[in-house]
Amino acid sequence: MRPLRRSVIRAAVIAEGTLLLVALGAGRLTGHSPLAQVRVDPIGIGWGLVATLPLCLGLAWCLRTRFPPILRLVHLVNQQIRPLFEGCSLPELALVAALAGVGEEALFRGVLQPTLADHVPGWLALIATAAAFGLVHFLTREYAIVAGIVGLYLGAAVLLSGNLFVPMLAHGLYDLIALVLLVRVKPGPLGSVV
Repeated sequence: MRPLRRSVIRAAVIAEGTLLLVALGAGRLTGHSPLAQVRVDPIGIGWGLVATLPLCLGLAWCLRTRFPPILRLVHLVNQQIRPLFEGCSLPELALVAALAGVGEEALFRGVLQPTLADHVPGWLALIATAAAFGLVHFLTREYAIVAGIVGLYLGAAVLLSGNLFVPMLAHGLYDLIALVLLVRVKPGPLGSVV
């Protein structure tokens, strides 16, 4: 394993694993344990898989559109993020994606959203959590907006299903698909994936 790849994977695992630990600690403080909201059962798996489809359709649109802000976003991802993960194996990408799905969803949808919902209407907690999710993904304004929209979707998924596993699976599986496309498919003109 090349030293850069090894350090990128290590940093990603540490960062996403740390989010899970923060979520567990914050959940203990707020009384909203994210693990209490996780049910791994056939229904949760089914809904998690189904919930991945709109995310993948959104990704496909982003990779095919000629909308200038999204073109710039795809170009940025190809230029700055692709090199970090090039050469990573499928198990390495799967580990990073799984930890992102579990850690980020545990913190945002498992702790922050229900904690806010204790103090404000549920719809406002959903919007505020999505905005926070977008802000922590701020590479560019476009990236933050797309992440915020994804945050709204994942927040709605947990509200509708009552099971945190649904957005965890959808998030992790989507991230895996996006990472595999990123490192395995050659970028086309203007940085879009072809």
